Amino acid sequence: MAADNPVTLLILGAGGDLTHRLLLPGVGSLLKIEPARKIEIIGADRADLSAAQWKSQVEDAFGTVPVPARPTRSVLSRTRYQQTDLLDPDQLAALVASCTGPLVIYFALPPAVSIQVCRLLEDIPLPDDTRLALEKPFGGDEKSASAFNAQLHRVVPEEQIFRVDHFLGQSTVLNLIGLRFANRILQPIWSAEHIERVEIIYDEDLALEGRAGYYDGAGALKDMLQSHLLQVLGIFAMESIADLSAQEVQDQKAQVLRATHLWGGSPKRSSKRARYTAGRIGNRKIPAYTREKGVDPSRETETLAQVQVEVRNNRWAGMPFTLRSGKALGAPRKQVIAYFRPVPHLPSGFDNTAAPDKLIIDLKPGAVSFVLTMNAEGNPMDLEQKTLRAELAPGWMLPYGEVLREILDGDSLLSVRGDAAESCWRIMDPVLKAWKAGRVPMETYPAGSAGPDGWLPEDSVVG
Repeated sequence: MAADNPVTLLILGAGGDLTHRLLLPGVGSLLKIEPARKIEIIGADRADLSAAQWKSQVEDAFGTVPVPARPTRSVLSRTRYQQTDLLDPDQLAALVASCTGPLVIYFALPPAVSIQVCRLLEDIPLPDDTRLALEKPFGGDEKSASAFNAQLHRVVPEEQIFRVDHFLGQSTVLNLIGLRFANRILQPIWSAEHIERVEIIYDEDLALEGRAGYYDGAGALKDMLQSHLLQVLGIFAMESIADLSAQEVQDQKAQVLRATHLWGGSPKRSSKRARYTAGRIGNRKIPAYTREKGVDPSRETETLAQVQVEVRNNRWAGMPFTLRSGKALGAPRKQVIAYFRPVPHLPSGFDNTAAPDKLIIDLKPGAVSFVLTMNAEGNPMDLEQKTLRAELAPGWMLPYGEVLREILDGDSLLSVRGDAAESCWRIMDPVLKAWKAGRVPMETYPAGSAGPDGWLPEDSVVG
């Protein structure tokens, strides 16, 4: 889809937080870069909003970017809001009939409501080239993800379905592809022969921040590991691509996920879970997770999850990938770290007590660092590590801008394909079942700490 062709963006659930906090600013950041792009934004929800109120919300969201005056005026002249009960077949049909194609229907809705709306869309005529954009989670396990995919395919073909993972819009995640395939120095050592282990970490210093309605029903594993971090793993570990097309990247990423299994095949030995107790982060006093407003302690929701997996293929077999993410930790740490194996032979006479050499990819803010062993200052027979670091330029637009750009253009490079979504659940389902059965203990850690003792990153243990 050429960028100069007009596209209608229909946002279902336009009255919600996702639309105003992420979607509309994302559109704005795209228009800031491509001001000539023609987008008609239609908002729909049960809330009673006047035309003036809706336009004011769009304008306010664009002002946070900020978007130049001309594209702002162009969008405001065409945008509209239509109060709609999205679960009423007649009202939904009328809403869709009022839109012209090409049409992008963005589901800014709770997953259960999205599924119900998709059922109704099976019986509603859609404009040609209608695309569906859906937020995670894509189902609640492998079986439900497969059923949801089948339902979506009754509405439009797979190539017109965009499962949104805004993590893939992070410019630093995209930089992984360039780092992998544009550097000769890395090509021959990107395998288990030279890399001892890889950690993909997304630790946050934010606590629940009023998100109990979603988070307490999901937890760290579903919120981050099952979706975002497995997608990063797929890009990190994939084989060489012939070109930067959606099909090539999706095929190679799906191949990695099909080969990914729990380390040792045991959810009990390969996974850890914990939740935070009361503590302090900076000058903020954080209550225990179980005392946060809206939390049901009986759900046993984890706020920190760690799972070790193996990619069983020729390149990576026998090497652990550790995925970890949590909330209310003392310091944010959002990195991919590859630890290199020791050299086969170190000449006698050197005193080397240094840690392994490593490559560190900072996801936010973006940077790439090599930590290398070299002669120490002072005694030349001592070895120490020095860091070579390159800061990456910030993304040219917000992550949601990157994702929306691809969707509006009909390019699925940054979306999650149906088979990959099912693979992610297949990998993590055994862990969720083991946790539900109480086979893995719930540990605790004070808010503001680095997590329980013996977890990454303080004490990294292979195997």
